[in-house]
Amino acid sequence: MILILKQGTQENEINPIRQKFESMGLIIQEIKGESTRMIGLAGDTSQVTEDEVMVHPCVERIMRVSEPYKLAGRKFHPETSIFDIMGRKIGGGEFAVIAGPCSVETEEQILSVAESVKKSGADFLRGGAFKPRTSPYAFKGLGLEGLELLELARKETGLPIVTEIMSPEYLGVFADKVDIIQIGARNMQNFTLLRQVGELKKPVLLKRGLSSTIEELLMSAEYIISGGASQVILCERGIRTFETSTRNTLDLSAIPVLHKKSHLPVVIDPSHATGYSDLVESMSLAAAAAGADGLIIEVHNNPEKALCDGAQSVKPDIFDSLIKKIKKIREIIK
Repeated sequence: MILILKQGTQENEINPIRQKFESMGLIIQEIKGESTRMIGLAGDTSQVTEDEVMVHPCVERIMRVSEPYKLAGRKFHPETSIFDIMGRKIGGGEFAVIAGPCSVETEEQILSVAESVKKSGADFLRGGAFKPRTSPYAFKGLGLEGLELLELARKETGLPIVTEIMSPEYLGVFADKVDIIQIGARNMQNFTLLRQVGELKKPVLLKRGLSSTIEELLMSAEYIISGGASQVILCERGIRTFETSTRNTLDLSAIPVLHKKSHLPVVIDPSHATGYSDLVESMSLAAAAAGADGLIIEVHNNPEKALCDGAQSVKPDIFDSLIKKIKKIREIIK
């Protein structure tokens, strides 16, 4: 529900509205347009009657929002969000590149990759400390030791770190050590975890589930935002279809669709979407041309011996060449 306020409404007139509906357990979000000021009510608004809204003289009219995702949607938040995360901006024309290995393996490996991707122009360092694997026998990451190595890489390069959380037991550790908390595709609908991560009020990178619709992705973002986080980045990483020539099917149409439906930034993961390093460049360029707000790319200094997803990881020199091409694409579409 959106309350459209009369022009000239003062702050002291809004306070009673805010207090009333917060006491009913609703989430209040103020929306400021170019000439209109509005208040969004999220939660179970079925209990709110028109009479108890219109009793406030500053309310001009009421608009009910049909989409189930209120906080993540454009009707509640018509202006495109631009997030500033440790001095790096993403969204609304600000393009960010997240790069690094699928998993943190050794100190030498993560420092080498971090230094190379920073030199090429990456804004954030990605690396898996805890890895969700299809096989119970596959390498599952270094755990807390991996987090420590990511911290060391951040100290050495200044790159903010992005890594995936898999269990609520590490919420406190991630709150202290991680700059952007990643929710992986397999946990996109782990609603308890989403809410708990939201309560940390840290930036979150939310990956689309393997077989999830765009509305389901936005509803998962809604869980995080309603928990308290304001900076949620949506990630399209390919979905499962009947096609077997690539690891997944990259849904590039998700970029304009999500931009139409949501104010949140959208990044593309061409590495997981294709599963092959030689396809990463073309899909990265296509994503940039389609208006993505950023990319998350797997980079490894020795993919042939990588402990995880080596086949889809590009080498540092290939990444460097790709970033130069991305910049040219960005210049054309500006």
